[in-house]
Amino acid sequence: MDYYGMSCPCTEWIVRGVVSDALRKDPALAAGLLRLHFHDCFVQGCDASVLLDSTDGNTAEKDSPANKSLRGYEVIDRIKEILESQCPGVVSCADILALAARDAVFLAGGPYYGVPSGRRDGTVSAAADTVALPAPFLNASTLIQLFGSHGFTTQDMVALSGGHTLGVAHCASFKNRIQTEAATLDASLAAKLGSTCGGANGGDSSATAPFDRTSTAFDGVYFKELQVRRGLLSSDQTLFESPETKGIVNSFAANPGYFFWAFQQGMLKMGQLDLKEGDKGEVRKKCSVVNPPQPTW
Repeated sequence: MDYYGMSCPCTEWIVRGVVSDALRKDPALAAGLLRLHFHDCFVQGCDASVLLDSTDGNTAEKDSPANKSLRGYEVIDRIKEILESQCPGVVSCADILALAARDAVFLAGGPYYGVPSGRRDGTVSAAADTVALPAPFLNASTLIQLFGSHGFTTQDMVALSGGHTLGVAHCASFKNRIQTEAATLDASLAAKLGSTCGGANGGDSSATAPFDRTSTAFDGVYFKELQVRRGLLSSDQTLFESPETKGIVNSFAANPGYFFWAFQQGMLKMGQLDLKEGDKGEVRKKCSVVNPPQPTW
């Protein structure tokens, strides 16, 4: 905590100011900034590898199919630009991602939590590594195993899934649910989604639908939607259908404050996945490219 207290004391103020301005112009960016941090940490740890551009001979994480819809890069770049002008070479892009996600959640109405800093930026980013991200069709048992392999409890997993209280998903992520999961999909929502995606057997896979009816507000509505089988993704609805997780969904739906607390715990764990510290990483000058090699004399 307060890692930059001496070296760049304005860090958190700058991050919050830029995020606040961005959300004022586009409230949907709250979901984008939260997702950027999650997709960063779940692949090679929280090292800002998701921000690196592809190079000749290497397709980076950001250009993998799983990450094509990520957004908010320009917000991170703006924060970095200001921080570099104030404290050159001090604040890592990985820390910026963690702080921006926290502020996005808070400014969207969610909980505020302290973010420990001191992460270093990685130097490797490979699209193939994004297979580590949870797919939208996974069932609860598989999600429990996947998150458990990173040290998360079942409650952590359900709480972090509640991050879907913000944002939208593309038709490609839930089209199969419309076609094959009628028993666990509210009929009126199924009809609406079918229309959005241009019919069950064709249409526009780039169209989107919101995860819940308050998709720019961080609240407990996501869990209430699951209770009436209005979960958008298979990996959302399975949390209510599975006996392993149904009780947690019901608890979070009944008590949003409990969800907020559990989400904080999950985010603190996630923000410390496989950290690079000391000489294991660098502080990038620009978040989209690794630093040039230092000359040796």
